[in-house]
Amino acid sequence: MPEPVTHDVDIAIVGSGFSGSLLAMIARRLGRSVLLLEKGHHPRFAIGESSTPLTSLLLEELAREYDLPRLLPLGKYGTWRRTYPDVGCGLKRGFSFFRHEAGLPFAADGSHRNQLLVAASPHDDIGDVHWYRPDFDHFFVREAVTLGAKYLDGVELTAFSVEADGAHLTGRGLHVRARLVVDATGPRGFLHRLLSLGERELPGLPPTQTLFSHFTGVRRFADVVPDAFDGTPPYAPDDAAVHHVFDGGWIWVLRFDNGITSAGIAATAPLASELRLNEGRDGWQRLMARFPSIGAQFAEARPTREFTWWPRLAFFSDTMCGDRWVALPSAAGIVDPLLSTGFPLTLLGVQRVARALAEDWDTPRLAERFRGYAARSATELETTSRLVGALYDAFGDWERFASLTFLYFAAASFAEAARRLGKTEVAGDTFMLGRHRTFAEALPHCLRLAAELHDEPVPARREALLAAVSQAIAPVNVSGLADDARRNWYPAEAGDLLSGADKLGATAPEVHAMLERCGFFAQPSIP
Repeated sequence: MPEPVTHDVDIAIVGSGFSGSLLAMIARRLGRSVLLLEKGHHPRFAIGESSTPLTSLLLEELAREYDLPRLLPLGKYGTWRRTYPDVGCGLKRGFSFFRHEAGLPFAADGSHRNQLLVAASPHDDIGDVHWYRPDFDHFFVREAVTLGAKYLDGVELTAFSVEADGAHLTGRGLHVRARLVVDATGPRGFLHRLLSLGERELPGLPPTQTLFSHFTGVRRFADVVPDAFDGTPPYAPDDAAVHHVFDGGWIWVLRFDNGITSAGIAATAPLASELRLNEGRDGWQRLMARFPSIGAQFAEARPTREFTWWPRLAFFSDTMCGDRWVALPSAAGIVDPLLSTGFPLTLLGVQRVARALAEDWDTPRLAERFRGYAARSATELETTSRLVGALYDAFGDWERFASLTFLYFAAASFAEAARRLGKTEVAGDTFMLGRHRTFAEALPHCLRLAAELHDEPVPARREALLAAVSQAIAPVNVSGLADDARRNWYPAEAGDLLSGADKLGATAPEVHAMLERCGFFAQPSIP
């Protein structure tokens, strides 16, 4: 047999999705030699497709901090379309939620009592973006290679060990020695399997399954139920992350400009069993038959690939780092895509790992930095899990569901505004304002009340929860949330941010200048 090909590098990154490739780019900018390893071949399908304002901001921060200017246009829909028209994407103006009842068509309601539209931007040009991952990940791999990373695909790794001279990876015809191995392979990925790592239970989250695919021919929901959108919505309801919510689960619908739509269901175990989601296409058809208006939206839809079924959606590894290795958040845990939290959690992790590499490479402090990163990431995953679990519990109580989402939207919009104002210290550098002077204590209190309501669903506990949420978001609400006059439609308005300037530790002129810099008031044309 021929001798295996040997590679000797500073950092071996296993998994060439966007996070692994992004870290490879950063490591190259830091002067490290990098080998990027991929089991499959690009372009290839990947789940996780919907960005958020904080996602875009973190991507911009990383691009500026590590001199990656070619990534900057990807933060906004308009600049992406003008700069990289061949990299597939879709427009995301906000979050659209619609409550459905089994067997009944979606009903128009002038009070929008079964809707929730939360805008993330004032116009399309600076809108967020759905990432068409076959194109997006392939673009990132090419950028990493351009910056000097070595890239190998079709790699089957079979062993990992740590010796005195470094970490060793072995595969068919391949041997790699690295000073550090980074796992970017996704949930239940390479090192989790190979090292037989254990799993922790995500708190507050019911067991869920998921079934998903890509489709063509999906109608716009606003065309299916036009009477549901009286007046002027804050954005076209389908130009968003669309969530069809019902007892026991929800369906996502994400539209790309290339005619493809990503859609799937996340369902609790009883509903998944009843629909027999494990049967793939047949399970999907049973789902469509249960909800007439969703079925009408997908009546002419055709899957472009086989359905993927996961018997367990959530995942939480009990170990995120070890001797000469570290896992990115995307490989260490996944909660649920309900609030599009996966991307910001992952990019926060990339940012923390990158700064550890920049500041403590080749020092004894690096392992300690990774342990701190792992502890912080685990806390953020647990907080997200408790919030998403509370939302699952509230699917049948729309007022409570909307109120709980405000915890996320208030924290996210506050953090984005503070960071864009250069006032990171006001929001802190953790997810969901984990170090904010008041919200950091108010959020866990609200989540404890939600858990108690689950255990004892009585009116007094419900009212206490609603009151606690209202009090929690008040110091950080800079986006007009919880205003009954808006009837569950929340536009992105400059006035809300300007009136909340003092909460951000800023003046109204400072906020206005920030909005001008961000293109809030301008609306360039999009090709």
